[in-house]
Formats: sequence, C-alpha cells, structure tokens
Amino acid sequence: MKNEQKKILGLTAAAFLLTAGVCVRPALAYFTTHVSASGGHELQLDFTTTVPKEEVRQWVKYLAVENTGTEACYVRVKAFAGEDIGLTWTADGNWAEGPDGYWYYRELVVPGSTAEGISIKVDKGIREEDFNVIVVQECAPASYGEDGEPLGWEQADWTGKADVVKDGAEAEDRGNEG
Repeated sequence: MKNEQKKILGLTAAAFLLTAGVCVRPALAYFTTHVSASGGHELQLDFTTTVPKEEVRQWVKYLAVENTGTEACYVRVKAFAGEDIGLTWTADGNWAEGPDGYWYYRELVVPGSTAEGISIKVDKGIREEDFNVIVVQECAPASYGEDGEPLGWEQADWTGKADVVKDGAEAEDRGNEG
C-alpha cells in the first residue's frame, strides 16, 4: 500500500510541476519578447580648459581666469610667496575665501567668459627684483543636481584629475628637449 501511495504522490507532484511549467512559460515570454528600445544619443566628452591672466601694476597683481573650454566650470586661485612677503587680497562679492587658502569664484564660469574682480597687493619693504608671487588657478567642471540645475561652487569636486595622454610625436619631442 505504501508503495502505491508513493507512486501516486510522485505522479501528482510531477503533474503539478509540468502544469506550472506550461503556465509560467507564456509569462516569461511576455517579459522577454514584448520589451523594445530604439534610438540613441551621441555622447561627447569635453574638457574644461581655463587660462589665467595676470597684470601687475604698482605692487598689485590683478587676476582673471578665462574659460576657454566647452563646458561650464568653477574656478579657484591661490598665491604663494616667500615668508617675508606679505600678501593682501582684495576681492569683489563674487569671490569667497575658503578655509584651505584658496579664493573661490562663486559664479559658474561659462565657456568664453572670465572670472575677474580679485587682486593681490604685495606689502612694500622688499626690492622690486624680489617681487615674485606665484599664482595657481584650478577649475572644476560644473556638477548638476537631479533637477538639471548646476550645483553651487561649494559642492564642486576639486579632487578630480585629468589623465592627459600625449601622442607619439609629442612624447618624442619632449624626449629631445633635454
């Protein structure tokens, strides 16, 4: 009797599995054959490029940073000088001093525009030939929020690095420079 019950139970389970398999197949086919996509979008990767402009008059270095690239960006500047050279920054309302010693331009610098309105005055008491203030400028591409609007200058990613690859001719020329 027990063998007969086992056979019936086995046949019932097999019938259930076959029935389930027959019912599930059309559902799976719906998800695999009734989904389509078409079209495409060309991606164009561009670099943000900025060019610093400096003008010196009467112990004051006037700074500007022009965006010559194809993407909007934020810019920041920092100055380095000898220990004995005192620097006094003067900036309009578009600039903010950061805790890291950089001055940040608050507005987005679109391609073709220039971040201006900042200068560095060198304290007198040094000889004119000793006047050497190095200005470093950096840019960070604009980041955008979920709504498509640009994020503020405080949220720009200043940690990014651009990997620039030189072609063979440029690398060969660089090797011949000494």
